[in-house]
Amino acid sequence: MSKRVAAALALPLFLAISPPASAAVEASDVIGRAIDGFVRPAYASLDEHAAGLTKAMHQLCETPSEKNLEAARAAFSSTMEAWSVAEIIAFGPIKENNRLERMLYWPDRKSIGLRQVQATLASKDASATDPAQLAQKSVAMQGLGALEYVLYGDGAETLAGKDDPYRCAYGEAVAGNVETMAGEVRDAWQKPDGFASLWANPGPKNPLYRDGNEAVTELVGVFINELDMIRDVRLKGFLGAKPDADKPKQAIYWRSQYTTASLAANLSGIDQLFQASKLGDALPADAQWMAESIHIQLTNGVAAAKSIAGPIDKALADPALRDKLEHFALITSSLSTLIGTRMTAEFGLTAGFSSLDGD
Repeated sequence: MSKRVAAALALPLFLAISPPASAAVEASDVIGRAIDGFVRPAYASLDEHAAGLTKAMHQLCETPSEKNLEAARAAFSSTMEAWSVAEIIAFGPIKENNRLERMLYWPDRKSIGLRQVQATLASKDASATDPAQLAQKSVAMQGLGALEYVLYGDGAETLAGKDDPYRCAYGEAVAGNVETMAGEVRDAWQKPDGFASLWANPGPKNPLYRDGNEAVTELVGVFINELDMIRDVRLKGFLGAKPDADKPKQAIYWRSQYTTASLAANLSGIDQLFQASKLGDALPADAQWMAESIHIQLTNGVAAAKSIAGPIDKALADPALRDKLEHFALITSSLSTLIGTRMTAEFGLTAGFSSLDGD
């Protein structure tokens, strides 16, 4: 269970009060729907796309060409998007064996990871071309950030020819490592006696979730904490209060120009999880509008992010596109208030959560 949720566990949740009979929801039902309707499909999708990415990288290494390089980049794009949906579930199996950091080492504010990847490419370390050995190396060398540099960073054009086979071999190993982790997490969520069972069946003998309050608090924490992360870490990491404070090269996936696509997928994941869990059904009749408002605002946020295409530095320099980024920030702030303050108040929570409290 994440540290950021732990502080809220002692707080009373809506399951501890007595909502109208029509709105009563069992913790196991809410969590069961969240797992079956979102978590398992999201990680299965990630595994499927990661397998396609490994195949595309293998084809590129076997037969270097512009066409195969574009195919590998397209596979990276779809895998990045699948991960951006799934990564909102940042607890459970993905936290084991440092998988979360190994899948995506970010932010890398001091460029430590970047320098490690560049050093590996320069030294042509043979062990880094073996997925099993790569999995034992620095987390920054193993995941989507490293593969983005291989496919889009300085020297990436050599992948279309035969001049730098090492770069492609390393990229194929990274893709294979991502696929392995995605498969491990997918399988862990599918296990009948695994983490999913613990989350969906809270009880006094459960080592993680002692009652329904704690189980649903974990779910509510996803919405609140991930909105904070998207806005305060992902977006405001590069969007300054004023244009002269912008830091476009601090933006996630800036090299591949997928910054806003990842933000859109993050919000889409939150919406899919909220809809699948039917958490809004537990609201009293006179507060049902909140659930619809949450869905509408999430949909608007996804649309806003998707409408900002191209290099993030050019988007920041374009007043109209920069306004859209600021609008996206406002939407996430409104959602944080709606979910983290108003909805939790209806459910009996007396304090908010924060993803920035040391997790």
